Amino acid sequence: MREITYEQAALEAIQEEFRRDPRTVYMATDLHAELQQEFGVDRIRVTPIAENSFVGAAIGLAGSGFRTVVNIRMATFGFVAMDQLMNHAAKITYMFGGQAKFPILYRMTVGAGISAAAEHSVTPYPMYMNSPGLKIILPATPHDAKGLFKTALRDNNPVVSFEHILLGEVKGEVPEEEYFVPFGQASVRREGADVTVVALAKMVHEALEAAEDLAREGISLEVIDPRTLVPLDVGTVLESVKKTGRLVVVDEACQTCGAAGEIVALVTSDEATFGRLKAAPARACGLDVPIPFSPPMEKYAVPDKARIVKAVKDVMRAVPVER
Repeated sequence: MREITYEQAALEAIQEEFRRDPRTVYMATDLHAELQQEFGVDRIRVTPIAENSFVGAAIGLAGSGFRTVVNIRMATFGFVAMDQLMNHAAKITYMFGGQAKFPILYRMTVGAGISAAAEHSVTPYPMYMNSPGLKIILPATPHDAKGLFKTALRDNNPVVSFEHILLGEVKGEVPEEEYFVPFGQASVRREGADVTVVALAKMVHEALEAAEDLAREGISLEVIDPRTLVPLDVGTVLESVKKTGRLVVVDEACQTCGAAGEIVALVTSDEATFGRLKAAPARACGLDVPIPFSPPMEKYAVPDKARIVKAVKDVMRAVPVER
């Protein structure tokens, strides 16, 4: 099978859907020359650097029968448009009583790793999880970038795609034939028996590397990539934890009020799964600090393979609680 980059896979999905549906519109603050050359200036719009304006304009377009793609670029720029995203896009279908559809795909990059400092290294998707009405996707591979985008561009609801900034040039297998990755269906990236590791975005790759190292020590990890946070495939996680009895959740976002804590809560509040736990669940998350500019300090602030290995070994050493 051919291999292409994550960003190429995302672009392919957009191109295919724009060829299929002439009422699709793309907006971003910089010119995407390849898209504009094929689809023209009316459909591929270069906007002012005013995120609140074009994020809001996408809602109006969607409600008028268009399907919009809005590339906000870095997630920090999305903060300028929080009213439009959380107070309007998230709620407008409900406020219309479902009588109108608002198909929008908002794209944002997240994550550290390029020494972009505190403002440009944010990972804020837990904030958006707490805004009912938005679907949230978190592609970790080129295959899923294309498949999830294809699904998003057929969905009649606002979808927010958070894409780790270091994944853009990562290559992976992507079929040439059309395919879709459904929302709410996790991927078991590696089967194992000792510890369930639920990893988000770039952390999927770190977790798989940790699994390779730990396998040489006789510790078997089951690595789960949720792929979408809203909807979240809770069932796959619960079944895995029932099998392994141990859980580590890995996320680059800050630990406090994060997706990792929600996943842990869902596992421990399920009576059947809770009864199978051999150790308290653990989290390996970003520190609750602004991301430093200094490369060594930046590296220290986010999880990596070593921190995942430590978290796994800690839950393996834990003494089972008598019930």
